[in-house]
Amino acid sequence: MNKKKIRKNNFITYGMVLAVYAIAMLMQMTGHMSSLMKGLLVPLCIYVILAVSLNLVVGILGELSLGHAGFMCVGAFSGAFFSMCTKDAMPDALRFLIALIIGAVVAAACGILIGIPVLRLKGDYLAIVTLAFGEIIKNLVNVLYIGRDSNGFHFSMKDMMALGMEPDGVVIINGPQGITGTPGDSNFTIGVVLVMITLFIVLNLIDSRDGRAIMSIRDNRIAAESIGINITKYKLMAFTIASSIAGVAGVLYAHNLSTLTALPKNFGYNMSIMILVFVVLGGIGNIRGSVISAVVLTLLPELLRGLSDYRMLIYAIVLIVMMLFNWAPKAIEFRERYSIKRLIHKNKAKEEQ
Repeated sequence: MNKKKIRKNNFITYGMVLAVYAIAMLMQMTGHMSSLMKGLLVPLCIYVILAVSLNLVVGILGELSLGHAGFMCVGAFSGAFFSMCTKDAMPDALRFLIALIIGAVVAAACGILIGIPVLRLKGDYLAIVTLAFGEIIKNLVNVLYIGRDSNGFHFSMKDMMALGMEPDGVVIINGPQGITGTPGDSNFTIGVVLVMITLFIVLNLIDSRDGRAIMSIRDNRIAAESIGINITKYKLMAFTIASSIAGVAGVLYAHNLSTLTALPKNFGYNMSIMILVFVVLGGIGNIRGSVISAVVLTLLPELLRGLSDYRMLIYAIVLIVMMLFNWAPKAIEFRERYSIKRLIHKNKAKEEQ
């Protein structure tokens, strides 16, 4: 694919995100959006960021990772911890920006630490180890107690009383109860800006020399190694970037809640699987598809809420239909035969005759 066509496809993706943002803001200003839908706008951005970043590992690198929620958890708690420690010490915008950077850096560091030994594994082994990492992180956070008083920080993995703080002490991370009182700095506009930055980073990486090296490893590891491509370097690069972006999504998530807890439903195995579903249904390696599937599959259960008992049945049917439409050989053949581009070219050929 030539550079002009790649640039055009990228601009279509950016334009699609901006169009959705403009429509959502217009609906809010005219009062045509319910409070329930307003509450979904920031989670929508979070899921898009997570889906795009995981597609970098699963689709572009070709490795199966089931621990993406773990990196999100690391970013969420490190960013929220910083915000709680500096709640009254700096302006909100600056504090949130630094929290995003801290979440990204800590998640990237975890990505490097996990990636160095793990990326030597392949297939199911890699999936199992990344899954274990996600569960370990969640369980570690649930036994972590950190407080601060006039003498500084106190740390314990037993209970809150074991911190031994002065009467003026404040517990920041309270084990299974997590962090309470995180500043609500997240909003839809910031979420869309972070989505755009994520798309810019991932799309430009894919179209770069490094991106082509990563894709060559996915397509044929032996051939890539034979022409001098450093397999470990590029696999670690993709894994670290994806982990860092997941950490940013975690910070956005943490600052959208008043109480942050490491529960199975938000940082567990099911969250990682849900993000993987977004990637698979949108098309493995298809960044725009990940954006669309994350939006559709997040909104669909809420749009069908009025159908009560039947909504999850319809949701399951939609998942099956999307899977068949994306991956069934006959469906792929049908899409290619009746695609808009093909029909336009056919009409032009008829006009020229």
